[in-house]
This record gives sequence, structure tokens and C-alpha cells, in this order.
Amino acid sequence: MSSDIPPLSSAPPPVIVLVRPQLGENIGKAARAMLNFGLTEMRLVTPRDGWPNPSAGPAASGADVVLEQAQVFDSVAEAVADCAHVYATTVRKRGVTKPVVTPDEAATAIHASAARTAILFGPERSGLESDDVALARTIITVPINAEFGSLNLAQAVILVAYEWSKRIALASPPETEMPEPAEHEELEGMILQLDAMLEAAHFFYPPDRTPVTKRTLRTLLTKPGWSSQEVRTMRGVLSALAGAKRSKAPRQS
Repeated sequence: MSSDIPPLSSAPPPVIVLVRPQLGENIGKAARAMLNFGLTEMRLVTPRDGWPNPSAGPAASGADVVLEQAQVFDSVAEAVADCAHVYATTVRKRGVTKPVVTPDEAATAIHASAARTAILFGPERSGLESDDVALARTIITVPINAEFGSLNLAQAVILVAYEWSKRIALASPPETEMPEPAEHEELEGMILQLDAMLEAAHFFYPPDRTPVTKRTLRTLLTKPGWSSQEVRTMRGVLSALAGAKRSKAPRQS
């Protein structure tokens, strides 16, 4: 059986390098994006507000392991010194003559190599500078709206991390067990109960439209695939409404 996604690989996960990140919140959000897709190694190059940053933890929403293990470096060159392959993420090529790939193509290459890989992400306001891009061997560019090429830091990280994660075994979200659908007799009882209440309320008017209106209501009520619990709940609602109406009705003297 053929597939567009290559078999699962055992290549080392890429290192995510945030170059001169500005806000602690964005570092935390990037950590959250990383851990969602199985990446844990973050490196920071001269974060503007220093490190650790108290604003990062709340924004990470539980991705504490990424923040706790984050390393800080004084330069991009130091941050990627142990990596054989370095990718720079940028919307603009900045006049640098280097191979340009999509996140999917980069993920394929990363999984095909046994060497360590680093992926550079620039500061929020300006992105990577030309000197940063010059340290990379390959540029990752996301196909994006040419008239609005604005991704925030966490969005950029999550796009790349997601493509990488498709080649590893991540657990799927747990399936929600759906309730058994109600038997027709239960559903019919609810419909007849509603019909009777609407008849008493003189809802069906004019009389010659009654069959069509009832058919429309029946179609509506049989569409969702009601469970037994839902039918019982709805009938309880109808009974409560009927009881409230009776209690408000004027008494005959």
C-alpha cells in the first residue's frame, strides 16, 4: 500500500532555535507548539528580556519540560555548533542564494539524516537577519498569502513541528464513545407527545397545512440521530412545559 508519508523514522528530533525572541509569552507559546508535536529541545539566542522569563510558564500551558531544559546562547553560531544541518525559516529569501524548501520537504530531509538538525526562527517583529540566514544551509519558506505574509512565532513553529511529527508515532486524540441511538418507538413517542402539545396550543394552522407541518417537524426530529438519553431529556422538557401551562391555566368556577 502506497502512502504520501514516509515510514516512521528514528532520526534525532530537530532543535528549535529562537533567535533574539522578544516576549516571554511567545517563548512559552512556542514551547507549547513544540511539545504538542513531540519536540522538547529549545535553544534561545539572547532573549530580549533575559531568561528565565516569568511570562513564559503560563503561556506554555503545561509544556514546562521544554522551558526547564531550554538553553541560552550568546550567538546563533554557538547555538547550532553541534548541528550538521541548519534550516532558517523566513518568508523572504533576503537575496541569499540557498536551497529553499517547504516545511514538508524539510521534514523529509530531516528524517532521512542521522545527524542533528537545527531550525532557526527569528524575532517576532523583524524575523531573521541576513547574517542569521547566512549560517543556514537551507531556507524553509511556508507557502503563504503574498499580500499578508504575517505569522507569529508560535504559528511558525507549529507549522514546522507538525510536518516533522507526521513521520513519528504520536498518539491520536482519544475517541469519544457515542451513545446508542434511540429505538424508533422512543423517538415516535416523543414526536407524538410534541404533536399533542402543539395541537392543544393551536399551533397547526391553517388546518389544510397540518400534514405538511407535521411532516416537516418529523423530518427535523429524525435527522440528528437522537440517543435514548436525549429523547428522555427532551420528553422531560416537554412534560415540564405542559405542566407549567396547566398550572397557569385559569381555574373554572
